[in-house]
Amino acid sequence: MKIGKVLTYLALILGSIIMLFPFVWMVSTSLKSPIDIFSLDIIPENITFSNYIKVMEESLFAKWFLNSLIIAVVTTISVAFFDTLVGYIIAKFSFVGRGVLFILILSTLMVPTEMLIIPWYMMSSDFGWTDTYWGILFPGLMTGFGVFLMRQFMEQIPDDLLNAARVDGMNEFMIFFKIAIPQVWPALAALSIFTFLGNWNAFLWPLIVIESEALRTLPVGLSFFSSGEAESQWHLIMTGSTIAVIPLILVFILLQRHIISGITLTGMK
Repeated sequence: MKIGKVLTYLALILGSIIMLFPFVWMVSTSLKSPIDIFSLDIIPENITFSNYIKVMEESLFAKWFLNSLIIAVVTTISVAFFDTLVGYIIAKFSFVGRGVLFILILSTLMVPTEMLIIPWYMMSSDFGWTDTYWGILFPGLMTGFGVFLMRQFMEQIPDDLLNAARVDGMNEFMIFFKIAIPQVWPALAALSIFTFLGNWNAFLWPLIVIESEALRTLPVGLSFFSSGEAESQWHLIMTGSTIAVIPLILVFILLQRHIISGITLTGMK
């Protein structure tokens, strides 16, 4: 085996260890008692599952988990449908102002999220959306990046294929669902996965718009286990975080092929 390949594998192994160590430490800490959390043992001497019982029984963790799941799933479905539809229309239909509309959509990518927080909150307050599911959901139901990504892929679909479907009597929605979407499935899958992960981990906006404890999402709920460095309940924070990453791990394991192909194709575009 060549020296270069050996060094490459060593670098990959080292990188994997560095990336996995925080996760291993998180799981390890979740299995320790409060008095043992600052020990340097990777494998606890006295493994306990009391932290998991305490998190589930003494907080609204199950409710927070459900809230995050609902928000992530609904937002992902919305982004997958509307961003793909808008991308398809901009790519395959000619109408006055199409270029201007696309530039306006792209311009939203240049605005930092922090600058949008105040107008979002003012809108939510005026319409009575604060402390509701809708208040958390509405900013992410469509994304400029998703429209841009799907438009780039939709442009690669041959117009002759769509025209042949029209000649066969298919309406535009049938063409969209049965012809266009199957052609861009890798990009759509990657967009859906990244949208789910992003909304599952969302913290700043749910923290601002939600007031009641029962409507907190997982990241917001877990933050309330910490009230300062001296009083942070690290064993509970690590326990909740361990449970919270389970859906993300499952999504990656089940759909990693789509993630990789989507990233590869996006780079090619």
